[in-house]
Amino acid sequence: MKTLRFSALTEVLSRKPVHSQAPSDKISDYFGNHVFNEDAMLAFLPKEAYKSVKEAIVTGAKIDRKIADQVASAMKNWAMTLGATHYTHWFQPLTGTTAEKHDAFIDPIEGGRVVERFNGGLLVQQEPDASSFPHGGIRNTFEARGYTAWDPTSPAFIIDKTLCIPTVFVSYTGEALDNKTPLLRALAAVDEAATEVCQYFDKTTTKVIATLGWEQEYFLVDTALFAARPDLVLTGRTLFGHAPAKGQQLDDHYFGSISSRAQAFMRDFETECFLLGIPTTTRHNEVAPNQFECAPVFSECNLANDQNQLLIDVMDKVAIKHHFRVLNHEKPFAGLNGSGKHNNWSLATNTGKNLLSPGKTPKTNLQFLTFFINTIKAVHRHDDLLRASIATASNDHRLGANEAPPAIISCFIGSQLSQVLDELEVQVKDGKMTPEEKTNLKLHVVGKIPEILLDNTDRNRTSPFAFTGNKFEFRAVGSTANCAFPMTVLNSIIAQQLKDFKKEVDALIESSELTKDEAIFQILRNYIEESKSIRFEGDGYGDDWVVEAGKRGLNNIKETPYALEFLKEKKVLELFESCNVMNQVELEARHEILLEQYQMTIQIESRVIGDLVRNHIVPTAIRYQNTLIENVKGLKDVLGDAAKDASKEPLDMIIKISEHISALKSNVDKMIEARRQANKIESTEEMAKAYCKNVKPYLESLRDSTDRLEMMIDDEHWPLPKYRELLYTR
Repeated sequence: MKTLRFSALTEVLSRKPVHSQAPSDKISDYFGNHVFNEDAMLAFLPKEAYKSVKEAIVTGAKIDRKIADQVASAMKNWAMTLGATHYTHWFQPLTGTTAEKHDAFIDPIEGGRVVERFNGGLLVQQEPDASSFPHGGIRNTFEARGYTAWDPTSPAFIIDKTLCIPTVFVSYTGEALDNKTPLLRALAAVDEAATEVCQYFDKTTTKVIATLGWEQEYFLVDTALFAARPDLVLTGRTLFGHAPAKGQQLDDHYFGSISSRAQAFMRDFETECFLLGIPTTTRHNEVAPNQFECAPVFSECNLANDQNQLLIDVMDKVAIKHHFRVLNHEKPFAGLNGSGKHNNWSLATNTGKNLLSPGKTPKTNLQFLTFFINTIKAVHRHDDLLRASIATASNDHRLGANEAPPAIISCFIGSQLSQVLDELEVQVKDGKMTPEEKTNLKLHVVGKIPEILLDNTDRNRTSPFAFTGNKFEFRAVGSTANCAFPMTVLNSIIAQQLKDFKKEVDALIESSELTKDEAIFQILRNYIEESKSIRFEGDGYGDDWVVEAGKRGLNNIKETPYALEFLKEKKVLELFESCNVMNQVELEARHEILLEQYQMTIQIESRVIGDLVRNHIVPTAIRYQNTLIENVKGLKDVLGDAAKDASKEPLDMIIKISEHISALKSNVDKMIEARRQANKIESTEEMAKAYCKNVKPYLESLRDSTDRLEMMIDDEHWPLPKYRELLYTR
C-alpha cells in the first residue's frame, strides 16, 4: 500500500507545464489594461472629475460628493466593459495581508428586476467590522464600527471580475487599523520635510516623493508534496527535514536555467501583473534549489507597496493553476537560504531629480551629501526602531543565518564614499572657511563624488542597510512582510531628521556669520562625527563584528519579543507624533498586535509539531522498530547462538530508535506543559517572551530527534516528503 508521500511523488512525476496565452506578444499592448489609470480616466471621466482626481493624487486635495459620484459611475462603466460584476474596498488590516468584501453592482427596482448602480458614497466609504481584525485593544466587540475610505493616490484595478478600490481602514474614533494609513502619513511628512531642505538648492522643487523598489524572493513546491506536509500547509515552513546530500553547496542553481514548469508559471503570473500595471522586469533562479526572485521597476512608495501585496495574491492564485504552491516564508527549509524582500528606497523631486544620485557639479553634490548624510544620521538615531520594524517570528529564522543580514543594524556606504565623509569631517572646521578651504572642499572632496560613484559598484550582501549607487537597500525586510511598516518607519525617521537639520542650519545661519553652504557643511560634519558608529564596511556574518558592534553600542537583538520593546521608547512615540504618523494609542496597539502574532505563530508551530510527532513520526518509528525486532527474532530462530554477531547492528538501531522515541515523547509533554504555563500569563508581552524562552526551544530539540530518525528508518516507511523531493522533484 502506497503512503501519501509516495502517492504525491507519483502525481508530481506526471506533471507537465501548463501553457497559457498572453493577450498579445507585446507587453505594451496590454500593460495596465485592468487598471483605472490615466488612459482609463481620460476615456471615462468628465473633464471636471478628471482634474479633481489628478489634483487629489498630486496635492491630497479632497474630492467633493458630486465629483465622487461622477468618478464612481465612470469606474463602474469602465469595469463593466472588462466583465466586472462586483466591487470591493481592498485594504490592508494589521494581519500583514489584504482584505476584501465583494458587493454586486446591482440595485433592486420594481418588477423583481435590478439595475447596475455604483455611487460616490459607495466609492468613498464602506463599513467593515473593526473588532474582527487585529486592533490591539482599540476596539471592543461591542464597538465594532470601522471605516474603509478610498485612497485616490493608488488606482483601482480589476481582478477576478471584481473592481478593487484601494482604501485606508480606520476605527470609528479615527485610529488607523491598517498598514496603509500610517504609511500615507509618513510619506506626507517626508514630502514636507524634504521639500523644505530642497529649497536650499533648487527653488523649483515643490514636492518630494519617496520611491520603493522591492525584490520578492520565494520558493515553489508542487501542490501534491505541499499537501503531504502538514507543517507546510499550516505554518509555511518545514518543521522537520534532514538536509539533502545536495543542497546549494555547488552554487549551481543561482541564475541557472529556469525549469519549464517554473518558467510557465512565471510567464502566467507576469501576464497577470502586466494587466494590473505591475512592471515586473526581473526573474531568476535564487541560491537555493526551487528558490526564485522577481522584481519590478521602482515606483512611488504607496503604490509600490500596494503592488507588492497584489503580486503576492496573484502569485498564489496562478501557482495553483500550475500545480504549485508559493512559499513566502523567510526560512521554509532549514540549512538553505531563506527569502527576503529587499526594499530599495530613495527620494525623488517633482523636477525629476533623484536626491540620492549626485549631479555633475559641487552644488548638486552638496544636495546629494545633505540627503545622504541625513539618512545615515537617521538610521544611527533610530537603528533599534528599524530592527523592530522587521521583527517577526519567521524573520528571526533568517536574520544572521549566513544568507541574510545580521540582526545588528548597520549602514554600508562603500570605502570610497567613506573616504569622502572622512575628508569632509576633517576639512570643515568650526567658523568661516577661507576661499582656499572652500575651493579645496568643493572641488577636491565634494566635486569628485560622481566619478567615485561611477566606479563604486561593489555591494555588501551582509549589510542590513546598504547604499547601492543611487538608493539605500533595506535588505533585512523579510519575504512575508508588508513593506508598509518598515517603510513607515524609514520615511518617518528621515522626515524627523530633515526637519531637525533644517532647524539647525537656519539657527546657525542666524546666530553666526556663516553662509548657507558653510552652515550646511558644518552641520553635516557634526552628523558624520556623531553617526560614525553605525557605518560598517566589513563582513556582517563574522563573530568579530558582533564583538565590535557591542563596543560601538549597537544592539544585537535576535528575537522578536525583545526587538519589539523598542516600540515602547519615549523617543519613538515622539518621532511618530511629531510627524503626525501615529499617536500613542495606535503605536501601543501595533506593539500589542505584533506580540500577539509572534506568540500565536510559535503556538501554532508547537501544536503542529506535537501532532506530527505523536501521529506520524512516533507511530512510524515504532512500526519500523517492530520490524527490526522481528528481524532479530528471526535471526535467533534460524541461527541460534550464531545470531549474536548478526543481530548486533539491528539491536543497536532498536536501542537508538527507542532513545529517540523516548526523547520525542518526553519533549512533546514538556513543550505542552510550557505552553500551558505560558497561556496563563495575562500580559501579552510576557506571554510572547515565555513562548520565546520556554516553548520555542522544544521545536529545535524535537526537530533534532526527528531528523535523526529520518536517516535511520527505511525510506519506504517515512511518511513525509523529504527535502530532496520537495526541492528537486519538478
